[in-house]
Amino acid sequence: MIVGTLNVKYSPNLGDGLLAECLEAELRSSGVETRSIDLAGRTAYGEGLKHRRAILTVLEHAPGIVRQLGVGAALGLTVQRRLRPRWREAFGGLDAIVLGGGNLLADADLNFPTKIDGALAEAAIADIPLGVYGVGVSDNWSRRGQVLFERAFADSRLTHVAVRDERSKAIWDRRLGSAGVPLAEVCPDPAVLAGRHFPAVARAPGPPRIGLGLTDPLALRYHTADRSVREEALADWMVEVVKAMAAKGWQVCLFTNGSPEDRAYLQKVAPQLQAAGGDVVSVTPAFSTPADLAGFISGLDLVMAHRMHACIAAYAYAKPHIGFAWDEKLRSFFNAVGRDEFVADAGRVPVSDLLALADRALAEGIAPGPHAACVGLARTEIARLVASFEPTRATDVPMVAAQ
Repeated sequence: MIVGTLNVKYSPNLGDGLLAECLEAELRSSGVETRSIDLAGRTAYGEGLKHRRAILTVLEHAPGIVRQLGVGAALGLTVQRRLRPRWREAFGGLDAIVLGGGNLLADADLNFPTKIDGALAEAAIADIPLGVYGVGVSDNWSRRGQVLFERAFADSRLTHVAVRDERSKAIWDRRLGSAGVPLAEVCPDPAVLAGRHFPAVARAPGPPRIGLGLTDPLALRYHTADRSVREEALADWMVEVVKAMAAKGWQVCLFTNGSPEDRAYLQKVAPQLQAAGGDVVSVTPAFSTPADLAGFISGLDLVMAHRMHACIAAYAYAKPHIGFAWDEKLRSFFNAVGRDEFVADAGRVPVSDLLALADRALAEGIAPGPHAACVGLARTEIARLVASFEPTRATDVPMVAAQ
């Protein structure tokens, strides 16, 4: 069986690549051949938009209706003229398609609604079975986005729908159930399998190594419409956090998940943070692949980050982690794995409270029982996904133990 995985694997944010590669590896463990298909037409890591931050800046200041009409029209042309022919060719010879994972059921200027509608239309024309696995669902759909998502899934030959958290399930069911689309189940994010498919790096001796993930405040504002995230205030808070960690003798490793705007922000604020913490603060070189990101995180003692898949990768390697709240999807992941107490409001929580939370995270670690159960469930659910493409197997899928 040949299964195509349809997602944003080659996004500049390597967290998207990490979850995609974990899904592909586990599908292969179930005995299928995989073919990666990127929703933006990319074919390798590093093929991101040039001047991405400038584009985000323009979009942030444009009126909503102007953004939607302008971007939507441009995207529509791109999908029809460039992407649909590519998808049509890529879908040739496939026995099934998996849409996922990632936060694909979201509507930022009609990006995913337009692309998913076009891609699934090609799948429907070819009569290829479709499974949805491990996606996040946001509740920010415009009227046009609602129409596109409804059409995309109602016209598809859906065999399985599993989303990555209870909140995503509630939104999927409410928004798509009335259109005759099957209701969703809940499954773990595929990136919880990173520890199974990417070897861990040996922990270096010495004091605790803390990974401090930085995200451009512009990206936080664009994706959440939260105008309260201000660059100077966040940087000042980060300086105090780094000072406090350095005072405890911790090694602070500054990093990003790879998005160019995040890397630019890191380079901008790194001198302040290094001046605050001295020799214990280091800037991690940019990662080239998801394996690089996973290996780095596996060698840390604690991760603090806005980016959800930095936190999920930490969980995959049973490393304590603190999520900086900025989007409901991050809180949803922490809720799903029973770590909701380890979400903090970056820039708002007192630094002393954050350090106390970090001390607690380091002391408690990750409970091995629930962690093993989560990894095992992810494996079982992906096996069920594969079985849905072969009806004779669908009722005979055993539970898979974590290994």
